[in-house]
Amino acid sequence: MIPYSRQQITEADFAAVVDVLRSDFLTQGPVVPRFERAVAEYTGAEHAVATNSGTSALHLACLALGLGPGDRLWTSAITFVASANCGRYCGAVVDFVDIDPETYNLSIAALQARLVAARRAGELPKIVVSVHLGGQPPVQERVWELAQEFGFRVVEDASHALGATRNGERVGSCRWSDITVFSFHPVKIITTGEGGMALTNDAQLARRLTLLRSHGITREPAEMAHVPDGPWYYEQIDLGFNYRMTDFQGALGLSQLQRLDELVSRRSYLADRYDSALADLPVTTPRQDPNGRSAWHLYVIRLQRGATELTHRAVFEALRSSGIGVNLHYIPVYRQPYYERLRFAASAWPEAERYYSEAISLPLYPGLADEQQDHVIAALRLALT
Repeated sequence: MIPYSRQQITEADFAAVVDVLRSDFLTQGPVVPRFERAVAEYTGAEHAVATNSGTSALHLACLALGLGPGDRLWTSAITFVASANCGRYCGAVVDFVDIDPETYNLSIAALQARLVAARRAGELPKIVVSVHLGGQPPVQERVWELAQEFGFRVVEDASHALGATRNGERVGSCRWSDITVFSFHPVKIITTGEGGMALTNDAQLARRLTLLRSHGITREPAEMAHVPDGPWYYEQIDLGFNYRMTDFQGALGLSQLQRLDELVSRRSYLADRYDSALADLPVTTPRQDPNGRSAWHLYVIRLQRGATELTHRAVFEALRSSGIGVNLHYIPVYRQPYYERLRFAASAWPEAERYYSEAISLPLYPGLADEQQDHVIAALRLALT
């Protein structure tokens, strides 16, 4: 089976992790701060806070921005559930914005219309989580402009997009957001096994993120309520979590980061091959915004309605039967039973519904050989004829 994605681990990665395993620190050592500094330097952000998952980073971002019960968080209707769950963890009301029919990121027109209506109703969101689906940045500068007009905070869920750019800015610079979040799950652009990172240009937000990822505990005298009893003294000043990244995870991430541009380049090459090979088939290939450069975490095709008599499911199952590990990213979040119980109606997001009925993620990862990709293309061609 050719998977839709997989990690690529080199001998240099093995050596970096082994070095940490032979060191004095497995966690809370010197390597994670080095990884944080390296990602901040790469993206152009001023601060980076590593976590044990991208989901943890999203949760901390919401907490750092003060999201709580009675507040509202909006995100894209097509995303992984973590983009919405981070709001629910904080007790907030979560709602969804329909997607752009060409980029599959949240629609700026739909967002603006929803904001105008929400302002009239006194129900504006406190946070909008803008998702970079498949590695393609959204029109982030417009999200930021709307944030200034309507008074909400912006979190970029860039879990798919390390190495991508928008208007020449590297995703993660936080040029158009308060906080940007990356994921280092094995199928992402680089991996730490599990892991994530939150980036910001706000020193106070960075300190809040750092405090909350480690139980809310501080050893800084200026933050303490009492005079320290001695050099052993620490205080828990908030209810935090154990969301720390280990040093051996940081070592793997730091090693992989050295190959980031190479990994993205290989993904882009494979995407270009798909574009050329699929041009005559009844599928819509991913459109790339001329003002952005995707990191190509996913290559999502959509079956063209009316151009084939085959159903979405039939094509999907034919590819699986051919040894192609296709997937679907994602089921609209509001369709999940947990969110259905919150009384969401699918009719509110027609573009997301159309996407769900047509989308298939083809295999795309740096280790995918040209010959394997040719097999995927041949199997798709056969499935559609």
